[in-house]
Amino acid sequence: MGQRKIRVLIVEDDPEFCFLIQNTLLEADMEVAGVAGTAQQALAMALERKPDIALMDLCLTESRLDGIEAGKAIRLQTPAKVLILTSYEDMRTIREACCRSFASGYIFKSQFELLVETIRRTAAGHTPQEYLIFSLILSELSPAEYSILELLTGKDLKLQSSPKTISNQKSHLLKKLGLGSQEELLHIFKGML
Repeated sequence: MGQRKIRVLIVEDDPEFCFLIQNTLLEADMEVAGVAGTAQQALAMALERKPDIALMDLCLTESRLDGIEAGKAIRLQTPAKVLILTSYEDMRTIREACCRSFASGYIFKSQFELLVETIRRTAAGHTPQEYLIFSLILSELSPAEYSILELLTGKDLKLQSSPKTISNQKSHLLKKLGLGSQEELLHIFKGML
């Protein structure tokens, strides 16, 4: 019996590029779980088909970075890792997109020859890119916010704050990270601290 295949959801609005990706993923250890051209299709397919990787274009409509919110929704609502595939090579945009969507990594469309190996590495575990992205996210937190994050993710800490202050800091932290609940926070940061 063979090894389980890496299931990849392709989220890309360019049909020709989708075809190229699909043909590239005809590897023994990969299968295409679906192809979506819009943010709504992407989330619906991710929920239904449970891919391991959501290969996500940042721009699914003209001049909008709607792939960020779609990637974040997939990341929060499924076990899939988000791998951003983009023609943007502006590192500021890439960093912001990765941090806001809690992506596990990114690859430029100009680096297409690295796609299969990048998918394999992302599926296999935490990549250096993923640690870099999470370091960028964590660097935006104050020491108090970081302590609250550690507390919420299960670290045994004794904080010198009142329960009310801790509750307020927790709410502020979730808002700052763009998360709606402690469950989402645990889902995103599991194994990263």
